[in-house]
Amino acid sequence: MPIRLLPRQLVDQIAAGEVVERPASVVKELVENAIDAGAQRVEVSVEGGGVDRIVVADDGGGIAADELPLAIASHATSKISSSDDLAAIGTMGFRGEALASIASVSRLSITSRVTGSDAGARIEVDGGVASEVRPAGCPVGTVVEVRQLFHNVPARRKFLRTAGTELGRIEEVLESIALCRPDVAFRLVADGKTRIDLPATTDARRRVLAVLGESIADGLLEVTADTVLEGGAPITLWGLVGRPSLARGSGRALRFALNGRAVLDRTLAHAVKEAFRGLVDPGRTPIAFVAVEMDPSLVDVNVHPAKTEVRFRQPNFVHQCVMRAVRDALRAADLVPSFTLMPHAHSVVSAIPTIPMATRNPTDFSDFAALAVDRALHATPPVALVSAAPETLHGNRTARRVMQVHGSYLVVEDAEGILVVDQHALHERGMFEELKARIAASPLESQRMLVPVAIETDPRAVEAIADAGPLLERLGIELGAVGPRAVLVHAYPTFLLGRGVEPATFVPGLLAQIAEDGHADFESALHSVLDMMACKASVKAGDRLSPTEIDALLDLRDRIERGTACPHGRPTALRITMRDLERNFGRS
Repeated sequence: MPIRLLPRQLVDQIAAGEVVERPASVVKELVENAIDAGAQRVEVSVEGGGVDRIVVADDGGGIAADELPLAIASHATSKISSSDDLAAIGTMGFRGEALASIASVSRLSITSRVTGSDAGARIEVDGGVASEVRPAGCPVGTVVEVRQLFHNVPARRKFLRTAGTELGRIEEVLESIALCRPDVAFRLVADGKTRIDLPATTDARRRVLAVLGESIADGLLEVTADTVLEGGAPITLWGLVGRPSLARGSGRALRFALNGRAVLDRTLAHAVKEAFRGLVDPGRTPIAFVAVEMDPSLVDVNVHPAKTEVRFRQPNFVHQCVMRAVRDALRAADLVPSFTLMPHAHSVVSAIPTIPMATRNPTDFSDFAALAVDRALHATPPVALVSAAPETLHGNRTARRVMQVHGSYLVVEDAEGILVVDQHALHERGMFEELKARIAASPLESQRMLVPVAIETDPRAVEAIADAGPLLERLGIELGAVGPRAVLVHAYPTFLLGRGVEPATFVPGLLAQIAEDGHADFESALHSVLDMMACKASVKAGDRLSPTEIDALLDLRDRIERGTACPHGRPTALRITMRDLERNFGRS
């Protein structure tokens, strides 16, 4: 087949594959155009999940009648004029592709009127073929209507999801843009029903709560930073992050703005997740909205046609700035989670669920009251009650009497009510922080084995030892392969030996973890292994502690960072507030 130029319409349809992925992509491009036009109010109406019809109306500056044909032409834009402009992009759009791409795969019309004009104008495009510009009556601003999306590209239409799913994507896109621009009012109407109605506001927190939900207001922490990058360029950030207990199973509640643009950036996401490391379960994602403002010349937004991916000129500095700011907010907060004993009832006894013990899940906090009552009635041996001198417990809380329940939990009074401390989780966090501090100073002290210990493992783990040399050296562990399925332990940390953790019980898990991490960065791999070591070396549920040991363990909560959660992200303590107690005892 000879080489030949493709028709303009086919070129636009190919470009539309990158720009117009689904109805939400259309909404994003049109709303961003409205913001660039200076709109103070943007209204979006959709039908059939946006496949049948999308209308985006704004009150911006409008498009002159003689410029309407250019508006739908490929690579025509008012936002940049030279290659120098690409080095510091300050607008939402700049490629000049969106309208042409959308018009090539739909039936599109644009009706617009500029300020100072007596009348508006209208142009229609069907599958890339444009009509003449005609006069039209309309207010100042622009209305873009997109009908029958992908009607001429049926293969693309087949890959769309249900109308409900596509509508959900549209809502998510509009909310992300609205978070970045609280000064603009946004409204979404789907099939005649209002789904989003966000008035303009000067209070960024108010907009975030309107999007993320007023119900989590008490669980959000403010994050701020104002510093300079290498070279003296300023960078500022503001945001709200949720307490660890609010973490979600998906990453959709992790949102970012960069110079007023909604972005999906790995650097920013990794920085927030690192700040929460050890406070949330690795399988969950913290709730956060972080807005970053910096010199546009220090970030490249010309990475992908969707313009949600960016590249920072100084990614490490940006990462450190965001991570420190989030960590500072977490450190300053009391992160001990509270939970309700049971729904309010007139009778405490009648409110205790009658669930057979065999069917109860010990980790179900909603059933904590029933479990506690049953265990107290059948406790053997009796719980240990320790009288201790008043002792500072995490800030202004003071422990006076400590009760160890079933060798697993410590019950302590504090200023707000009662703390129930998980002794294993707290000690695990303490061991983790101790190990991390030791390794930061020097490799862990190790002991040569008089007789090397042979450990059987799988070939993948044996092969991973070669790449894990620096990690093993820091841990004070020396291993040697003696075949495809076995290793010898020549040296082992005295820390673990002192805690009774033998090589045969620890090294197999270590090798499996090393093999699983693969080429993970050193810090992540080290964190995983230290977590394993801390878990093995800490006191276990069921271990009876002496009064001195209890005092020492509770003292850890004051001395260690992130004492409110174990390295896995599980809480080390839960609080039962006085208000909750009084309500359930009928005193409120």
